[in-house]
Amino acid sequence: MTDLITTQTPPPAILFVDDEATALKYFERAIGAIAPVVTGASVEDGKAMLDAHAASLAVLVSDQRMPGDNGNELLRYARERYPHIVRILTTAYSELDQTVEAVNQGQIHRYIKKPWDISALRMEMKQALELSGLRKERDQLVREKLGVMQTQTVATRIGMVHALCASLIGPGRFEPVETYLEGTQLAGMRNAEPDWQRMDYADVVQAESECSGSFGHAVGARLMELRTQTAGRGSANAVPILADVLGDVVQGRGDALIWTSPATLSEFLTRPVGEGVSATHASWLACLLWLDEAGGALQFVRDGDTIVCRSSTRAAGFAADRLAVWIERFSGPIFDSANEVNRR
Repeated sequence: MTDLITTQTPPPAILFVDDEATALKYFERAIGAIAPVVTGASVEDGKAMLDAHAASLAVLVSDQRMPGDNGNELLRYARERYPHIVRILTTAYSELDQTVEAVNQGQIHRYIKKPWDISALRMEMKQALELSGLRKERDQLVREKLGVMQTQTVATRIGMVHALCASLIGPGRFEPVETYLEGTQLAGMRNAEPDWQRMDYADVVQAESECSGSFGHAVGARLMELRTQTAGRGSANAVPILADVLGDVVQGRGDALIWTSPATLSEFLTRPVGEGVSATHASWLACLLWLDEAGGALQFVRDGDTIVCRSSTRAAGFAADRLAVWIERFSGPIFDSANEVNRR
């Protein structure tokens, strides 16, 4: 019978930093039964321990007076880089100004004066560990909520591309949308994550509406120009026409367009919230709409590390849920540009 081996996550640890060796030993003996204790003898030691073990640390307790930088510097460092760690300042000296400064700057959760009362110290550490656990739960819930909002943002952008195509060349014309999304996936994309510290949901909706409106106007205007410039020219001339319109981001070779700047393919879906897209990207979608009107199509392929699209025949049709399939495909946080695209 095979034994089942279960691995347990080690309990969160407490980092104690003090330049006095006796204080380090005393703290470890007093608190070691509550949680694992790791120690450092200077601010630099503390920073190194934070950088190496931040994921397993729940609490930082730092003495104030140490050679070189004082404890406030270590607490500031932890607050900026590892805000999930509960920070506590301790000292044997009456340094009210520095303590008030640490509190006001949000660098510490509590201040504990030496010499410690062991019972009180243990209670403080238990409470700090509980607070750290609550912070982790809160952060996980926030990440899940923001992940949903992030997915909604990308899904809305994909829907906007579909609606824009329908409004400019007519409903039921999914070929340009398919090719556009193929190119985006081949280029590799990271979901557009709003800066939720400076934007609430209403801000995001407004910014997205404004950027989408500008993008739609740019695509429509470029499509009108293409219709005028290519009057009487069919899809047989598509590759040289597109190469001329798109400029330096592509190279035209025979019946193929080679993308020298793949990032141009994914601008609208990957742009930070509040930022617009380039005129070249708007021209790219306009080119796809023009090509569809002219009766042509493009097929994306990967040639080694190169993204290429070639002239192709139009698809006979697309499944009714094709847009939903694309939205689901783009729901993950990162898309590998090396993945093959399941075109139909």
